[in-house]
Amino acid sequence: MTPEEIRAAIARELPGVRQDLERLVRIPSIAFPGYDHSQVERSADAVAELLRDAGVPDVQIVRSGGQPAVIGRRPGPDGAPTVLLYAHHDVQPTGDAKHWDSDPFEPSERDGRLYGRGVADDKAGVMVHLAALRAFGDNLPVGVVVFVEGEEEFGSESLDDLLREHRDGIAADVIVIADSGNWEIGVPALTTGLRGIVNGFVEVRTAERAVHSGMFGGAVPDALMALAHLITSLHDGNGDVAVPGLVSGVAAPLDMPEARFRQEAGVLDSVGLIGTGPLVERLWSRPAISILGIDAPPADNAPNAIVPVARAKFSVRVAPGDSAQLVFDSVARHLQRHAPWGAQVTVTLEQLGEPCSIDATGPAYDAARTAFAEAWGHEPVDIGIGGSIPFIATFQELFPKASILVTGVEDPHGNAHGPNESLHLGEFEKACVAEALLLQKLAGLKR
Repeated sequence: MTPEEIRAAIARELPGVRQDLERLVRIPSIAFPGYDHSQVERSADAVAELLRDAGVPDVQIVRSGGQPAVIGRRPGPDGAPTVLLYAHHDVQPTGDAKHWDSDPFEPSERDGRLYGRGVADDKAGVMVHLAALRAFGDNLPVGVVVFVEGEEEFGSESLDDLLREHRDGIAADVIVIADSGNWEIGVPALTTGLRGIVNGFVEVRTAERAVHSGMFGGAVPDALMALAHLITSLHDGNGDVAVPGLVSGVAAPLDMPEARFRQEAGVLDSVGLIGTGPLVERLWSRPAISILGIDAPPADNAPNAIVPVARAKFSVRVAPGDSAQLVFDSVARHLQRHAPWGAQVTVTLEQLGEPCSIDATGPAYDAARTAFAEAWGHEPVDIGIGGSIPFIATFQELFPKASILVTGVEDPHGNAHGPNESLHLGEFEKACVAEALLLQKLAGLKR
């Protein structure tokens, strides 16, 4: 097919693609504990049905102790390379419904954007793959394996086992992971670096029990005060991470205007940004530490008693080139060394996810950049992502000769994981065109 024929085919298929995207969004497929996991099953069934309807003959719903994933296989012409197309069908919880302007699970269009939970992250990724398959019909130029995961938002706990179990059946020459975003509306991107993640808990104990704050206050340190001192030790006066031994790198040479970033992040006008150096480095190639929550007596109705124990959850974003385990060890060592007033400090690990750095050179990346430029009318840029997709490191380990392309449909205004998540419909169409063009161009590569 020529590029013009591909554009026409995507335009022809797009109404049905959007209809099916909305159908997927209406399924509240949340894999977190406490939610109705029959909806995740329902979502997997719907994805499997869509793949079969798109002409994928071999479709399985698989699991390895976790939530259901869908694997679809369709062979290509003799000698053609095989492309693995990844996305996920599970979504984040919605949070408080009062912060949404419309029902999170009833898609709503406003000003050229489609709103709903999972509409961008990552059910649009699923539908980009299906749009490309539908566009080619019976003339798919490459072999394809479609892998749609069911618990990415909950940490992909069983994905390693799934990938290893099905390794031979999903082996590919090129892997397209449609779970990232673009630089801005109208400017496509390839993601070439992602930070890893370390989540853990720090508990501080200063006394055996709660005691009268009047009788003992002024001599006995309370655990909340000690925890506060400990938390502040994690950053220096500029807001840079103060834990020694963590790796920092250099980001792509892109300028992130502070005004744009503040608007996207929703930072209050009176609040200064933390850290030093270029914003893209602070966001993509340096470590970051956040405090996600604190266990302590609630302020309402708190007694006049010194708090003997308090606990906080911390999250570290690990720079590409570092090791998640070494980062946890460094943070735990730092917290132990900075315990104020001899307080007992216990640090426990919750989650590790490795960072990822991709050498985006070679024929597959050249094909992707050409396809993106043709679809958007703008040359793509290489970007980093401050968030984490730890399983990319597993793909790199299992398929070391494969070219891994990290793409996506999100844009800076999509608010993935937050209220009013949305998809720019014009960008979605371009992403569909780009993937179809990419498959056509990859057909000329050697296996």
